[in-house]
Amino acid sequence: MRKLVDFLVALGPLGLLVMALIDSAGLPLPGGVDATLLLMAVLRPETAWWAAGAAFVGSFVGNAILFSLARKGGEAYLDKHTRDGRGLVWRRWFMRYGLVTVFIPALLPIPLPMKIPVFCTAVFGVSRGKFLAVIAAARLPHYLALAWLGLQLGHNAGAWLKAHVWHLSGFAVGLAALLSLLVRLADRGEELNAR
Repeated sequence: MRKLVDFLVALGPLGLLVMALIDSAGLPLPGGVDATLLLMAVLRPETAWWAAGAAFVGSFVGNAILFSLARKGGEAYLDKHTRDGRGLVWRRWFMRYGLVTVFIPALLPIPLPMKIPVFCTAVFGVSRGKFLAVIAAARLPHYLALAWLGLQLGHNAGAWLKAHVWHLSGFAVGLAALLSLLVRLADRGEELNAR
């Protein structure tokens, strides 16, 4: 697997597109897409924005594939992986907060599970269009920010992310709370209009 990743990295943005597609389709790769994008932005600054765009396209397509697979047979996977532990927590969060549980992990550069929220969207009947809109809204700024960070901080970009993991986590919690509040307000508005 490491040889495959090295080969894909050598291809530049096109290889990153393939890496992001494979990773987002549910097969995690060693090294990760985020770290590879940062490295490309540092070592080949002229390709940073192309690499960010390629990572976005790969992630978007990979998530669409994972969603389709989950739509066809995700109930068994979801039942098996959400009986207890973290899987159960993610499932409960999805049932309470909906697509916010997809948006936050897709937006942040902190490694958070994506498979269970994606499977929840597919199994519990979220439309493909809404799901893909959330993925696009999260992943585009995610990859553009990583490319910008790599260009601005160079080899210090990874260290900066590690040093600010708690700040990013706090931002995630605040953003999740705000989005959840907005979703609830929108739901109440729809209920009032229906009456």
